[in-house]
Amino acid sequence: MSGRSESRATDPEFPSRRSVLATIGALPVLVAATPPVEASAVAAAGATVDPSVERQAIRGFGGMNHTVWISDLTPAQRETAFGNGDGQLGFSVLRIPVHENRADWSREVATARRATEHGATVIASPWNPPASMVETFVHGSQSNAKRLRYDMYGAYARHLDDFSRYMRDNGVNLYAVSVQNEPDYAHDWTWWTPNEMVRFLRDHAGSIGTKVIAPESFQYVKSFSDPILNDPGALANLDILGAHLYGTPYQSFPYPLFQQKGKGKELWMTEVYYPNSSDSADLWPQALDVGEHIHRALVEAGFQAYVWWYIRRGYGPMREDGQISKRGAVMAHFSKFVRPGYVRIDATSNPQPNLYVSAYKGGNSKVVIVAVNKGTSSVSQPFTIVNNPSSSVSSWLTDASRNLAPRGVINAQNGSFTGELPARSMTTFVTG
Repeated sequence: MSGRSESRATDPEFPSRRSVLATIGALPVLVAATPPVEASAVAAAGATVDPSVERQAIRGFGGMNHTVWISDLTPAQRETAFGNGDGQLGFSVLRIPVHENRADWSREVATARRATEHGATVIASPWNPPASMVETFVHGSQSNAKRLRYDMYGAYARHLDDFSRYMRDNGVNLYAVSVQNEPDYAHDWTWWTPNEMVRFLRDHAGSIGTKVIAPESFQYVKSFSDPILNDPGALANLDILGAHLYGTPYQSFPYPLFQQKGKGKELWMTEVYYPNSSDSADLWPQALDVGEHIHRALVEAGFQAYVWWYIRRGYGPMREDGQISKRGAVMAHFSKFVRPGYVRIDATSNPQPNLYVSAYKGGNSKVVIVAVNKGTSSVSQPFTIVNNPSSSVSSWLTDASRNLAPRGVINAQNGSFTGELPARSMTTFVTG
C-alpha cells in the first residue's frame, strides 16, 4: 500500500484502492457492536497441542513508522509500542521507509534506535528511488508512471546499501531492506514488473550488505513472486519473501511453491490493516477480525512475522492519543506473549465453528496458546498439551469491556486444562 501522503487524502486509502478491495469482498459486513445475551457455555471438542510437531519460527509482530507522512512517535509512544510491560504492546518489529531523499534519513533514527534498544527487529522499504534514477513511461491509462531506469540498477542497489550503512552508523542494525513497496500497485510510486524484479535480484541485490526482502506484492499475488522462486539466481539473493494482505482471500494464503522452493528463506507479512482503515479501532466485536486474520496468517499462510501499517492511527493498534486500541489489544495477545524465536507448534486450529486456536513454544518448555472466540456463546474449551508436565496455566482476556485482563491461574493436570472463553473474546494461555 499504502503509504500515500496524507496531504492528498484524509487517510492513505484512495477511492481506487477502496474499489479494488470492494470488488474482492475484502471488507466484511460489520456485526452489531452490542452482543446478544450470552447463552450457556458450549462444551467444545478438545484441542490438542503437540510441542513435538514444529511449524515456523516466529520473528515477531509490529507496525510502520513513517515520519514524512505523519509525525514521529513520541518518546512515550515508543515505550508503549515496543515495551512489554503492563499497558504496552510488546511489538518486536518496526518497519520504516527508505526515503528517496537522503536528507530525510535522519528522521527515522530516533524511533528505530529505541525500538532496537527494546530488542525489536527493524526492516525498511522504499517507495521510490532517488529522482535521478527514475524515468516515466505509459502504464495502461497512466501516462506518467514511474520506473527505475535500467541503467540505474547498480546505483539503486548502492542506494539501498547506503541506507543500511547509515542506519548502522546511527545505532540501528537493519535486519533487512526491501527492493520495493508494492511494485504491483504503484499508481503513486514506482512500478516494477516481475521480470524487472528478477533481474534486479539476480544481478544486483547480492551487493546489498543486509538481508533482502521482495516482492511485497500488495495482495500476495503469487504470479509476482513465482518468477523469483523459479529463478535460482534471483532466489539466491532473496532472504525474505515479503507480502501484503490487502483483500487477499483466506483461500489464497497457502503458498505451495514457496514451501517447495523457499527452503532457507523467511516468509513475512510486511504490511496490512484489517478489516479497513475507515472505522475506529475500538469497535467491538469488529476488532476480533484482526485476531482471526493474524491466526490465519500464521497458521494457514505460515508467515513468520505480522506487521501492521501505521502503529499510531485511529484504525491502528495505538490511537492518536497514544493509548492502545481494541485492535491493538487483540494484536498484543500475540505480540506480548509469542516472542521472537518462539516456534509455532501443532494445535487443533478450529475445534468448533468460530473458534480459532494456535500454539507456540518458547524457552524452558513454555507453551503459549492463543484462542479467538468469535461466536456469540461462551465456550468451555478443553486443552491437552502433549507430554507437558505443567500444573498451572495463566491467562489474559480481551472482550467488549476488558483489555488484556489477567484472569488468574488455572489448575492443569499433566498439561490438560479447561479454558473458559467468553463470547466474542480473545484469550491467551501461558503454561507456568
